[in-house]
Amino acid sequence: MLCKVRSSVLTGLTASAVDVEVEAGDGKESYTTIGMGDIAVRESKDRVLSAIKKCGIMCKPKVLVSLAPAELKKEGSAFDLAIAVGLIAASWQGDALDVSDKCFVGELSLNGDIRPVRGIVAHAIEALESGLDEIVVSRENELEAKLVRGINVVAVSTLGELIDYLANGVVPESQSKVVQDTQLSPLKTFSDVKGQKNAKRAMLIAAAGGHNLLMIGPPGCGKSMLAERFPSILPPLSDSEMLETAKIHSVAGLHIEDLLQGRRPFRDPHHVISEPGLVGGGSSPRPGEVSLANNGVLFLDEFPEFKRGVLEALRQPLESKHVIVSRAKMSVEYPASFQLIAAMNPCPCGRFGASGAGCMCSKSTILNYLKRLSLPVLDRIDLHVQVDAVPYSELCQLETEADEQKDMQNAVLEAREMAINRNGCLNSELSSELIEKSCHVKSDAENLLKQLAKKNNYSARGFFRILKVARTIADLRKSDSVSSEDVAEAANYRKLHNIEKYCRGIV
Repeated sequence: MLCKVRSSVLTGLTASAVDVEVEAGDGKESYTTIGMGDIAVRESKDRVLSAIKKCGIMCKPKVLVSLAPAELKKEGSAFDLAIAVGLIAASWQGDALDVSDKCFVGELSLNGDIRPVRGIVAHAIEALESGLDEIVVSRENELEAKLVRGINVVAVSTLGELIDYLANGVVPESQSKVVQDTQLSPLKTFSDVKGQKNAKRAMLIAAAGGHNLLMIGPPGCGKSMLAERFPSILPPLSDSEMLETAKIHSVAGLHIEDLLQGRRPFRDPHHVISEPGLVGGGSSPRPGEVSLANNGVLFLDEFPEFKRGVLEALRQPLESKHVIVSRAKMSVEYPASFQLIAAMNPCPCGRFGASGAGCMCSKSTILNYLKRLSLPVLDRIDLHVQVDAVPYSELCQLETEADEQKDMQNAVLEAREMAINRNGCLNSELSSELIEKSCHVKSDAENLLKQLAKKNNYSARGFFRILKVARTIADLRKSDSVSSEDVAEAANYRKLHNIEKYCRGIV
């Protein structure tokens, strides 16, 4: 008897439909799988047969499994469940099992338990777009699958439980629960940070306009502490952002509990990371850190210590908000709309500019250190802010500004709403056409901007990014026009250029 069951396979961030055809009959015992499956697919034979045996079900001895379309490469263990259901249905002696309009995705253990697989959000989206009524997944994948609205999710723990549902209509009881705040890691806020008013101001501007930020300061001054608290003043994920971000994390096999609570992702890879690890890739392309930080924050500490090629790979995603990974047989596009927060020492020894601590580096040494960062990369970072060590008198203060966190959150929300109502996007995303229509620069501010650009030899990209930052500062003031004070503050956030000019003896 022949039975056809629907499943799907991941290709990048999407899933493609796969028809699992199982033919079972009498004769000499054999088991053959065709359809361009990898080792995990071929090894499914032992998992499937053992799981079925544990359920006490007798199947026909001669089995042929075909995965169609044949030219599509099949990878992973997600076909286990569909193959087992197909084999049982093809050998079933009673009334036919109801396997129509259903997608089966899951891995089987030898004792019949159903294990979770990665990318279940993509599988559920494919099933919905294919017109199927429901998707059958493991208990552990239930929350992820239910992010996709419009398709019924049936979550089961064992193969026996699934057969009882297909044969007798016994619907497994849902065990999904809303993730409680107590299960999540505590949210770090700016109320914990003492001092650092200039750095907090820069982070407020970055959050309000969606700008990239580079912090420059000596070791131990609080750069990492500030970066970890940056997501706390960003607005929560919208429903569409949550689905898109959860889809990426699901494909990568990561937990999504924080995302379900609206928290934006925060990724902080070590500086030894490879280029494929940062932007994605591999023989079977997987999303990199820039995509895992989509709709969130990518924090790169010790910025100049990253390999030059890794930093240069940031140029495309910072500009286009996506990454294209090309291989001989396929090309995959990953979203990469993230905010970059970077941190670095001002010099190799870390003491340059620090009060009370003499720098041991020569000017040429500092220049060579700064040369690790190319101008195209720096031009894509809107704010370069100096972070100084907090005086001991401020560190010893026990009082904290409890309302500061809430004030920053409200300011960010109001500024973003003002920009979106005016532009249809955040200020950092303004195109050259929209800049002229949206910035409303006063004449004195325009003159000042031209003078600064000529004096500091800004590139065209740098010029417009300063203007975008000034527009955000004006939004924080709830002003419709950009003043010369806004331009002056925006231009002041170019500290790295000042260090370089000093080392070259220009100032």
